[in-house]
Amino acid sequence: MTLTVRTAVRDDAAAIAHVRVTTWRAAYDGLIDDEVLAHMDEEREAARRRDVWDRTHADPRGAELVAELDGGVVGWAAYGPSVDEERPGSGQLFALYALPSHWSTGVGAALLSAAERGLRDAGFTDAHLWVLEGNARAATFYERNGWSEDGGVLVDHRTGADGRRYTLHERRRTTSLSRVR
Repeated sequence: MTLTVRTAVRDDAAAIAHVRVTTWRAAYDGLIDDEVLAHMDEEREAARRRDVWDRTHADPRGAELVAELDGGVVGWAAYGPSVDEERPGSGQLFALYALPSHWSTGVGAALLSAAERGLRDAGFTDAHLWVLEGNARAATFYERNGWSEDGGVLVDHRTGADGRRYTLHERRRTTSLSRVR
């Protein structure tokens, strides 16, 4: 079995949606309202991704990546220029997910390494990401890979697929991309 990481294309939208929905339901169980997770829909998510693909990929400093194992997508990451007002000029890791059946197998580490290289190659010297409060698995993973909490907090108000409003409380982690090879 060979793991490869490549740049995602629009045709990967359904696979990315599957990874995102499946992983949210597993990783955020007990951290996000069950009704929000239950109403996530892969088909609707894939259609939304396809509809906004060109707009969300207009900046060449960002990309989405997929991790494939024997031809099937088992992980996804997205990175690019920071959208946080507090971190202008920084890179940002927007998402990194591996299917639960592939947790602790190297999929996440491979995606993180590729995203860090992509950010560094795009000219960023540092980067940040947000981790949902209570997500100890993610916090430990990022800490082990050189991302440290810096005290930044985000209260992120969202609307779910069913129109239900919910709030995520997140903590920022940062890293220097000079350590990336």
